[in-house]
Amino acid sequence: MNILITGGAGFIGSHLAEELLRNEKNEVYVIDNLSTGSLKNIEHLTTNPRFHCVIDTILNEKIVENLIARCEHVYHLAAAVGVKLIMEKPLETIETNVKGSEVILRFGNKYKRKVLITSTSEIYGNHVLHTLREDDNRVLGPIKKWRWAYASSKTIDEFLALAYYIEKKMPVVIVRLFNTVGPRQTGAYGMVIPNFVQNALLGKPITVYGTGKQTRSFAYVKDVVRAMIGLMDQPKAIGDVFNIGSESEISINELAKKVKKMANSCSDIIHIPYEEAYGQGFEDMQRRTPNISKVKKMIGYNPKVSLDEIIGEVIEFFKR
Repeated sequence: MNILITGGAGFIGSHLAEELLRNEKNEVYVIDNLSTGSLKNIEHLTTNPRFHCVIDTILNEKIVENLIARCEHVYHLAAAVGVKLIMEKPLETIETNVKGSEVILRFGNKYKRKVLITSTSEIYGNHVLHTLREDDNRVLGPIKKWRWAYASSKTIDEFLALAYYIEKKMPVVIVRLFNTVGPRQTGAYGMVIPNFVQNALLGKPITVYGTGKQTRSFAYVKDVVRAMIGLMDQPKAIGDVFNIGSESEISINELAKKVKKMANSCSDIIHIPYEEAYGQGFEDMQRRTPNISKVKKMIGYNPKVSLDEIIGEVIEFFKR
């Protein structure tokens, strides 16, 4: 099968390409403009004759159409990501996410390809009452809080995908990813575990934003990409939305302590206000943990790698 991954040189995209290539019947094409991805992520794949890489933007419609025309499955991962980028460049975030998805879905519909849209746990906003279910109401902050621009842009992506499914009978699957982590993830765009690990290894302060009482759950990237592939291969998943993540919850304070201990670090753990880190217009959610019963029932998904194992792998990655 010919498969296209947009954003294929990114952290998740590179692991997805790697996993898809394990099946010798698959030919994998990736497109990435390297704005947040890196050729280093896919360097080990370039010797495989079944792997093909195009360096360009998904807004280049001619190239995207050619790629989709030759590929039966499309995994759409290309997006503006990371809290830092979202806060600094909200216009780029909105345009990349909404226009990019529109291009992918339009040509996906033209050639009747199966498309998986990667959405985000940010969709749920400030919902903190319980672990988050796919049909929960969303609680977003005010429009002048730029954090919510990303959530809103990905919401449009989801609505657009479902509209193509309902009106055009186009096969689409939507996944909402919750803090996917592992080797190759960069801390450059605000991702917490690589930032903590790098600072711990260098003896720099491990910086916690806000009180540190906010909680998150972290899923191993290889568990996540296998779930994505499982959903694409499951006909019953078409036209539906699925959380993918881990139900194991930890506060950011406890995460910082765990990273410090596992890295044998002498780093201090310090706290700074959100405004100092991201400027005015930032708002954080205090809890973000998925209910994954739906994806468990659909494909038997069950995260296998513990947080300690994930942190251990990330430590070894940055040591190398």
